[in-house]
Amino acid sequence: MNVFGEIRNLVIAGLEKMQVSGDLPDGLNFDLVAVEPPKNSDHGDMATNAAMVLSSPSMKKPLDIANKLLIYLKKSPLVSGVDIAGPGFLNINLEPDVWGMVLRTILKDPKAYGRSNIGDARTVNVEYVSANPTGPLHIGHTRGAVFGDALASLLDFVGFDVTREYYINDGGAQVDVLARSVFLRYLEAHGQKVAFEDGTYPGDYLIEVGQALKAKFGDFFVGKEEQVWLADVRQFSIVAMMKLIETDLSALGIKMDIYFSEKSLYGTGRIEEAITNLRDKGLIYEGTLEAPKGKSDADWEPRKQTLFKSTKYGDDVDRPIQKSDGNWTYFAPDVAYHFDKVARGYNHLIDVFGADHSGYVKRMKAAVTALSSGQTSLDIKLIQLVRLFKNGEPFKMSKRAGTFVTLRELVEQVGADATRFVMLTRKNDASLDFDFDKVLEQTKENPIFYVQYAHARICSVMRKATDIGLAVDDNTLAGSDLNSLSDSSELSLAAKVAEFPRLVEIAARSNEPHRIAFYLYELASDFHSLWNKGNDQPKLRFLQEDDPATSRSKLALIRCTAVVISTGLGILGVTPAQEMR
Repeated sequence: MNVFGEIRNLVIAGLEKMQVSGDLPDGLNFDLVAVEPPKNSDHGDMATNAAMVLSSPSMKKPLDIANKLLIYLKKSPLVSGVDIAGPGFLNINLEPDVWGMVLRTILKDPKAYGRSNIGDARTVNVEYVSANPTGPLHIGHTRGAVFGDALASLLDFVGFDVTREYYINDGGAQVDVLARSVFLRYLEAHGQKVAFEDGTYPGDYLIEVGQALKAKFGDFFVGKEEQVWLADVRQFSIVAMMKLIETDLSALGIKMDIYFSEKSLYGTGRIEEAITNLRDKGLIYEGTLEAPKGKSDADWEPRKQTLFKSTKYGDDVDRPIQKSDGNWTYFAPDVAYHFDKVARGYNHLIDVFGADHSGYVKRMKAAVTALSSGQTSLDIKLIQLVRLFKNGEPFKMSKRAGTFVTLRELVEQVGADATRFVMLTRKNDASLDFDFDKVLEQTKENPIFYVQYAHARICSVMRKATDIGLAVDDNTLAGSDLNSLSDSSELSLAAKVAEFPRLVEIAARSNEPHRIAFYLYELASDFHSLWNKGNDQPKLRFLQEDDPATSRSKLALIRCTAVVISTGLGILGVTPAQEMR
């Protein structure tokens, strides 16, 4: 039961009746009409902006619309009262038994609560991580990995057909550098002294790869020229690095559906096919670009290139596809890769990029729009930096990796659950401070502890109830007198539980899984407040001595709270705690 959705339906039905009666004109768009919790809970259970957003298009005063709409809303058996606030907002109070209806809905089918079919089985490809296969995943990759995986789970939860994909950047010069670095470790494994020049990868993680290369090829490559060993060592190194990356992702509970190789685009005609698609649409031409902003004409050497008319789709400038020497630009394989996604028939594409790729957003959106003739959407989510702190100081170094903290080190220190949750406590495009000490604190300031503690507390109460002989199965709890929940803290918790389906839909429509983490923290806060209030007021305690009926009513409320916490954590890829250690 999405009670916010049902009340919004009542609002829309009232507006449509106003159109029939002539109080509103036909042809109005109701998409911006919202029903949401009021900022101040004293103002009611819900509020709608209907009169405000329809005032201008209907050329009517907000108060006139509100006064008419109020009449229709008051007729609903779900509504106990409606008041007009300010210039025309409507505050709605619901009948007390509405919250009981929500709780019974949850108890009858806990796994279904919050789910919807807004995705309508449409296909969506979520591409995330996609790190160069040149080393272990680091802290920056971790945030993108967690965000992308949580987003994929969220979209799956609301009915999309989701594919998780990793793009292996194995077609550029960086993999040759990797091969040369591994070759140095290979020589080292043969007892030679080696020096890592600038541009090579000196991390200890390549020692085992060099040893494995020796185990497979013996001394065959020792003393040979680069052209003899480069291709074999490059392929061997990529496979080894991808195994390392897959293991790192597994430590976070992440499993990809597809690993797509950039190298597979080269020499196979796939890049040419994508460019031909654009050329046939009149979007490829030979031209010369003007000097970039901030660069004088004297410092700019204009040259003829093959360009894509990305400005036709909102980009700032047209983008080079092929250099004057005939080689492809970095943009060309990206175009081909997205053309492959379009050809696979996805309705929606989502790319999770690091913040340093912000300059690619407009050109990639332009390319996908052109390649799909506007039939496939692309959303690009940028992931801002993570700043690590330990003992109050910035924490940067990793001896094993050479220059960064690895995903594996992070998970080993704080655990996968804490890593995932904390990475989602800020919006993706805002920088995030990850403090090792705070993540391990058992305080309200540690969001993962606070949420997990709420779930563990509920589990403890349910175990105690069972120990004293109370039946606490969902069917029994659903049959309890939920109207006996009358304290403001109990009703506030029930109302917060009722927000979950609405919150999930908003998070899914905006591709913002962090909203789930925010909500869970607020829900946990409401639960802990009720728990603390029960310490002072015995009548609010969940287990009432010699009153099993009242106990079951209160247990039904917290059982539903636990269901929502567990479901929300599941979307985020976090295992709910049964007890705290």
